[in-house]
Amino acid sequence: MAIRFAGKPGLVAYLTIGDPDLETSHAIALAAIDAGADVLELGVPFSDPLADGPVIQRAAERALKTENGRKATNLADVLALAADLRRERPEAGLIIFSYFNPIVRYGLERFCAAAEAAGVDGVLVTDMIVEEAAEYLTVLERHNLAPIFLAAPTSPDERLKKIAEVSKGFIYAISRVGITGTQSTMTNDATELVTRLRRWSKLPVAVGFGVSNAEHFAAVGEFADAAVIGSAIVQIIEKSEPAEAPSSIARFIKGLRTGVHAPVLQAR
Repeated sequence: MAIRFAGKPGLVAYLTIGDPDLETSHAIALAAIDAGADVLELGVPFSDPLADGPVIQRAAERALKTENGRKATNLADVLALAADLRRERPEAGLIIFSYFNPIVRYGLERFCAAAEAAGVDGVLVTDMIVEEAAEYLTVLERHNLAPIFLAAPTSPDERLKKIAEVSKGFIYAISRVGITGTQSTMTNDATELVTRLRRWSKLPVAVGFGVSNAEHFAAVGEFADAAVIGSAIVQIIEKSEPAEAPSSIARFIKGLRTGVHAPVLQAR
């Protein structure tokens, strides 16, 4: 299943799988797809998520909790959930979003084979740099998985060109330097970055980091193909009872699509 953006702007929704538990993550994922998300980033909880702000860090901590007999969510759990989603929503784009450490521990070849079998479309490894990705790219290609890289406003043209040449599916443009989390306004850095990336690639460009409400979503649609929303979604899950979280996320995503202004959630 190729990654496609049906409307403009497209919507990439991030979830930390296992927050608050696997069953609820499954229900939230289905609700997000049905409400209009084109692509889901299925986040693998990691104990040292350096690129993520406090909202997603807390989500990872909840997903990794083992108290009261609860099992920590791991990469195998995320792949199993991806396989379920592929059967239930074959049209949805599915991406495994992870740091490299869990994949190394699982085994790169084993991981890619399992992801392909699960029907995953692509992989985004936040700490994989394009200059050291030769083996990684070879194994992903062998298993028909799209490599998705993060492109930053501070990257020189030579690096952006390399990212554009090896990426498939879409290119993830970071709206600003720093960690994930909501912000009140969009910066001009994202517009300039998308313009620079388009010198070398016709792939869709999705803008993330700080996109959190309908106003941001519409603004990104003026210059990019899609918006990535993570911390705002994770914070809604954090503030919702598990039984209510799927409907809360569905309302939020529909609000983005219909232009209903949602309040900016403050990262803590």
